[in-house]
Amino acid sequence: MITPILLAALALVLTGPAPALLARSSWPYRIPRAAVALWQALALAAVLAALGAGIALSYSTAGQPGEPRFNPSSPRDLAAAAVLALTALVAIRLLYAAGRVAVGTRARRKRHRDLVDVLATPDGLIPGLRVLAEQTPLAYCLPALRGARVVVSVGALDRLDENELRAVLAHEQAHLRARHDLVLEAFTALHRAFPRWVRSEVALEQARTLVELLADDDARRRRGPLPLARALVALAGSPAPAAGLAAAKSSTVLRVQRLAEPEPRHPLLSAATYTAAAALLVLPTVTVAAPVLEALAGAVR
Repeated sequence: MITPILLAALALVLTGPAPALLARSSWPYRIPRAAVALWQALALAAVLAALGAGIALSYSTAGQPGEPRFNPSSPRDLAAAAVLALTALVAIRLLYAAGRVAVGTRARRKRHRDLVDVLATPDGLIPGLRVLAEQTPLAYCLPALRGARVVVSVGALDRLDENELRAVLAHEQAHLRARHDLVLEAFTALHRAFPRWVRSEVALEQARTLVELLADDDARRRRGPLPLARALVALAGSPAPAAGLAAAKSSTVLRVQRLAEPEPRHPLLSAATYTAAAALLVLPTVTVAAPVLEALAGAVR
């Protein structure tokens, strides 16, 4: 019974104190790529630990190999079956949420892209650029496997000079190249898979901020920090469609402050963060797999 208790405790830590502590820290903003990996590992490890706790508890309740696999008259076996069914329900709900988010997001983006293609004017400055005849300042991208769009409005063009515009476009192209939308989809699916009274916004909000920092770093390398910082200030508070990734959608103050500093280079911190992410994934996997492998080895002997 030690394994399910350890895994349940790990799941609780990874869904409560650990994300809260990480979200209050500022060091992940120095290494956004490694920090994204750590948040992904944290979320995946929490799911693996929760599912592993259910499987291990069912296994422990039902007894060791060699005993009857399932006896309907046994309260112990009925409890094991109930735990296993609950664990399967959680896994199915996760898969359902992932599928629903993927299908819904793509349909929403396709409708938006079709609308943009009708209402906006193509511009050859970069591939897929469309200019909307709208005075509200807008700058965002619509990711897709094929036919991705970058959208700016006339209002945004009026506020930005050429260098600032190119920095914003570089930011949006960074989102498209790196497929940051897929990173956010995974966190959105995990967020929606659980009831409101259980889930937290922390991981999803942190993922949104970190992918913006990654796109900022790419644009900084291509166009320099100053034009992008000025553009973020000029576009601050601009509305953004739910289907797109917008340049000035969130954390403007943090991003401008970060752009005012030298480009972050923290190889040791990055290496330590990647190592922690890998350890987070290995721990629940090995904890679940070890008893199963031990039982299989015993059966073979």
